Amino acid sequence: MIKKIFGPPGTGKTTTLLNYVESYIKKGTPLHKIGYFAFTKKAANEAKDRMLERKTELSKKDLVNFRTLHSLAFHTTSMSEDSVMQPVHYEQIGRQLNLKVTDSGDESGYLSFNSDYFKIINKARVKGISVEQEFNTNEWNRDIDYETLGHIYLNYNNFKKVHTLYDFNDMIEKFIFVQEKCKEFDVVFIDEAQDLSPIQWKMFDVLKKKSKDIYLAGDDDQAIFAWAGADVNKFLNEPAEEIVLDRSERVPLAVQNISNVILDRIKTRKEKKYLAKKGLEGKVEYIYDMENLDLTKNKWLILTRTGYRRDKICSQLKENNMYFKNKFGKSYDSKLYKSILKWVELTKGGKILISDCRDIYDYLSANYPEKQFKNKNEISMEDIGYSKDDIWYEVFVNADQDECFYIRTMLANGEKLSQDSRIEVSTIHAAKGGEEENVVLVLDNTRKIRESVELSKDKEDEEHRVWYVGVTRSKQNLYILKSTKERNGYLL
Repeated sequence: MIKKIFGPPGTGKTTTLLNYVESYIKKGTPLHKIGYFAFTKKAANEAKDRMLERKTELSKKDLVNFRTLHSLAFHTTSMSEDSVMQPVHYEQIGRQLNLKVTDSGDESGYLSFNSDYFKIINKARVKGISVEQEFNTNEWNRDIDYETLGHIYLNYNNFKKVHTLYDFNDMIEKFIFVQEKCKEFDVVFIDEAQDLSPIQWKMFDVLKKKSKDIYLAGDDDQAIFAWAGADVNKFLNEPAEEIVLDRSERVPLAVQNISNVILDRIKTRKEKKYLAKKGLEGKVEYIYDMENLDLTKNKWLILTRTGYRRDKICSQLKENNMYFKNKFGKSYDSKLYKSILKWVELTKGGKILISDCRDIYDYLSANYPEKQFKNKNEISMEDIGYSKDDIWYEVFVNADQDECFYIRTMLANGEKLSQDSRIEVSTIHAAKGGEEENVVLVLDNTRKIRESVELSKDKEDEEHRVWYVGVTRSKQNLYILKSTKERNGYLL
């Protein structure tokens, strides 16, 4: 039996899956016969934690099969931790090839490469096609040299072979090769199935053979990872009993109405309707400048289509001495702020660890007295040779003075920098699954994206889905920041 659960935004896809998990446990299904597979390690752990809250008699060991598909492949193929490609390895091969290469580290299989050459290689592999076939699509910059691409691919494979290393795609390919080793399940649950890539769907085909029941949960309208090789059509076309969740516990009526405008533009989708959150009207307002918003109170999620625009918004917020967070962390220099706190501790007569003292000396005009502090574990203000009346922003002369002013101003404004920020700035892709009371959606787009959309109906659909995801992050108020030049922004 296969059931396919369509869950529009906020309708509780994961909750529904966990309800089914609980029902199987109550029926007596052994825990080791239940497989729950999520798209990322974070999502798998969150599902596991939520299940443990429901079933307090269970432990994490009982839910060992709550994992990612890559983790399933890793354990099925008996790989060792030492054999898996790590960020340091990507950096190493990048240096060898004179390319900047990083990986996402989230077990999604969608590696975040800064090199178009590696993007082509990775996308070809998750799609299960040759590098040449992917190169010949109309997606890539024509400045890319095919001979160079082949050279990079050969060297990347040789690097892995010499060091006996495997990447995420290798894990799945190896799993499919030794699929008979895959354990059998009574029931398998797969969340966010619309984001599975073709090679992950091959894993699904193996699980179909190894499982009595399968539950697929997803939403084709939120399929925004085609850029990384995800195949939403496989999710749409998989034969199964279909269930549509029809009541959102997040999206207010006003936001739903504007989101329906976007849905009407998506050509390839399953027709489905859902109700907005009961009794919640919400608000949608168009604005033309961030300055029109009062960001000094309440929680905010600011969403952009691109990393470039995200960084511009962050710079603007920092110029206005606003405290925020983004994918890189909190908006201030954490090392500097930690040293400030330790300095304040010293001025109050306290002592700090020698390791913290080393950090402080990076900002002082004096050199670190290695010999004097050699046998000390803790340091006082007297040891440093300063007075309790010395203020940090006056003595931290080697610190970035703009950063000092930024932190000083935020503290004067009453910001609690040790606490989480009220404001988050994110790309729409990075915020998928997130939500907030107040959402600002920045409509600015790039020429490259606009041009690629014009070339493909599939890309057009995906672009609409991206904006649909952005709109539906709002739990109450949606502020749509229009582009100064309408042709440069998404029309909404």
